[in-house]
Amino acid sequence: MPKITYIDSGGTARTVEAETGSTVMETAIRNNIPGIEAECGGACACATCHVYVDEAWREKTGEPSPMEEDMLDFGYDVRPNSRLSCQIKVTDDLDGFVVRTPDKQA
Repeated sequence: MPKITYIDSGGTARTVEAETGSTVMETAIRNNIPGIEAECGGACACATCHVYVDEAWREKTGEPSPMEEDMLDFGYDVRPNSRLSCQIKVTDDLDGFVVRTPDKQA
């Protein structure tokens, strides 16, 4: 199982195992990761699962879709490496993936 590390705004890192085929958001919710609210349940209809993708992983996760970019407009402190964690599928290639959560969600 791939491992994902979530780093909160205070710098606390939590590494958990993720199920291949799930999303980074679903993995966070299953593991009670703070900072991921996921109010829409993963429907890409809000920006409450906003994360910052570590630079080393941006190429592997790809760019946000136009719909995701529209939702990110509602996010807090959006940056070039911002993504919605509900839109990042877990694959074996993401073993060791690192994301950071913002100070707050939108």
